[in-house]
Amino acid sequence: MTGRLRGRLLSLAVLVPLVGAAFAGSATSAMAAPNKASSASAGCQLNSANGQIQHVIYIQFDNTHFTRDNPNVPSDLEQMPNLLNFIEGNGALLTNHHTPLISHTATDILTSFTGVYGDRMGVPVSNSFRYFNPSGTTNLGVSFAYWTDPIFDPTTKTPTDTKYNMLTADGKNAPAPWVPYTRAGCNVGQVATANTVLENIATDIPTVFGAGSAQALEVSSDPGCSKPTIDCQAFSDFVGIGVHCALGSALCSTANGGQLDRLPDEPGNYTGYRGLFGHKYVAPQVSPSGPPHTSQSHRLPRLRRHAGGRLAVIRRGHAGARDPGHLRVHLGRPRQPRGRRLIWTWAGGLRRRALGE
Repeated sequence: MTGRLRGRLLSLAVLVPLVGAAFAGSATSAMAAPNKASSASAGCQLNSANGQIQHVIYIQFDNTHFTRDNPNVPSDLEQMPNLLNFIEGNGALLTNHHTPLISHTATDILTSFTGVYGDRMGVPVSNSFRYFNPSGTTNLGVSFAYWTDPIFDPTTKTPTDTKYNMLTADGKNAPAPWVPYTRAGCNVGQVATANTVLENIATDIPTVFGAGSAQALEVSSDPGCSKPTIDCQAFSDFVGIGVHCALGSALCSTANGGQLDRLPDEPGNYTGYRGLFGHKYVAPQVSPSGPPHTSQSHRLPRLRRHAGGRLAVIRRGHAGARDPGHLRVHLGRPRQPRGRRLIWTWAGGLRRRALGE
């Protein structure tokens, strides 16, 4: 799933003002006492200088370079003049970003989200890695797993390392990037953004819903879910789309399928927050009247069972859908950026290609 839907490197971070400060704050001031949480009833308090910012939109493009690898060959953005002109004509293009090495999809996304490199958030190597067993042998670990998951090892149901995949240097679960927003009273919608949404139906389902939950039963009762190609309804229902809600938000109520948004090691405590995990629960809230539409008003097909292309289309539909007002912070990868007064930062423009790419 990750190879098809994400590609190789998340290079471009598109930010409305404050998003950089908010995400950096979740990491660089991780041990500081957080601001007092705002409830959903108080509204989304982004506290911009002139009070005009109502939404934060963060978009990442995969493997899209600003600088040239070969001085005689135009860079990726130079070969996409419409995108480059949009960025330069509607904001500022910043190129002083120092990408992680070796640069690859999961680590790049998570470095952008957390503001720290992999040695401080648990995923320094991606998109897969090896971990040591007590015997000295090694097993496969996959970088893509929900934020509070243990290591995801698809080769066994009993991995010997059960620590968090998203792990700080002192052994705690890494601070989550959506927390500054939900504490400010904002609902955060996320589409195909690493480890902030469910990534698999193996470890993610029991972590978020519980081992004996109805969602876990949906996985275990469908033979297609155990196929190497993963052809099952549960994958389509739960993987890739989510909303992290402000405290007390009706959007993530139990009636809407909301689950506790557990972050056991979050600095300053994080209790009582809820989230929607999966297309099954998000779609009826984003588009109550039926399947979501793209920003060009094209109706998207209903999501049935897992198919890589279909899931990618639906994800873009959620990211570009006409939001009825529930979501104030959007993180995702829609087809093309729209809107004005955006500040853009280049995440990966100075990078060289990793070995083997």
